[in-house]
Amino acid sequence: MGRLRVLSPGLATTVQDLGRPGYGQLGVPAGGALDPVSLRAANALVGNPPDAGALEVIHMGPTLAIDAHSVRMSFAGANAAIEISSGADANSARPIATMRSIRVVHGDVISIGALSGGALLYVAIEGGFAIEPVLGSVSTYVRGGFGGWHGRALMAGDRLPLCRERASERDEYRLDGMDLAVPRRLRAVDGPQIERFTSAEIAAFFASDYVVAAADRMGMRLRGRNLDHARGHDVISEGIAPGSIQIAGSGEPIVLLARQTTGGYPKIATVISADLPALGRLPIGAIISFERISMMQAAELRRKLFADVEGINARIARIDDAAEHCPDLLQHNLISGVIDARV
Repeated sequence: MGRLRVLSPGLATTVQDLGRPGYGQLGVPAGGALDPVSLRAANALVGNPPDAGALEVIHMGPTLAIDAHSVRMSFAGANAAIEISSGADANSARPIATMRSIRVVHGDVISIGALSGGALLYVAIEGGFAIEPVLGSVSTYVRGGFGGWHGRALMAGDRLPLCRERASERDEYRLDGMDLAVPRRLRAVDGPQIERFTSAEIAAFFASDYVVAAADRMGMRLRGRNLDHARGHDVISEGIAPGSIQIAGSGEPIVLLARQTTGGYPKIATVISADLPALGRLPIGAIISFERISMMQAAELRRKLFADVEGINARIARIDDAAEHCPDLLQHNLISGVIDARV
């Protein structure tokens, strides 16, 4: 069996797919990729189903060695300094762009440096990882200690098993025209406790700029204008939607991601589902603001996002026209399946 050996793990690299929705009543969050659009793009480039597990790289990437005859991999998401070298020969290092696939061979070393222009990069492997799903998913849930590779982020010395020992004979592909830029404004609908804030505070929230002060897979703390609660900050903990914007007792906004199931602060707004992938891309230090829209507008934007995701296949172009082409493989695998609430 082929393996991907971890020489250095990066800042926080985990195995993620489109998550495990449907277990919130058990306290298990949906989890999955913070940016499911980039995950789908990475999988498309290597011919995987859209929900195949891939490596999610946050801020700083890992260094990986190939312990297989050959491996096809792809990189989609933020820009990154990626180099591939032949084993220990540093002089053989060559840069590789993101948003493309590439075939590497036994002994090759892939080094992924700091990310720029976003917080996330996805590394997909043709055929995926030979990892047993938990509750129908290979996504890593670190706080629960299950899923992915031993329920944790990668560590130096890990050897991830691959489903393929050898890459298929096909061309390499690039993905053109995907807009993965970090947004300046995120659109949001009214939250379930918006009545706990005065109209002046609501207007101030939507008119203010905020800085992403801290972030992990559970949520983002925003620094900027703190908000006053009109009727206290304690509410009975309840189920939350991804993108919920809680206002803590200090008045600090906290944007929740899809990695927890309940929350106990008043929620002034909710980032719309069409902007959740962009929300996940925000790096620490990003300056953002929120635009208040209606539920009808949110539904229309969701339909547009689905159409954009379905169009990933049409944006894929062959890099090497001289190599043998396998159109049947691509037509069967690229962006197959139903696009659902996980995007």
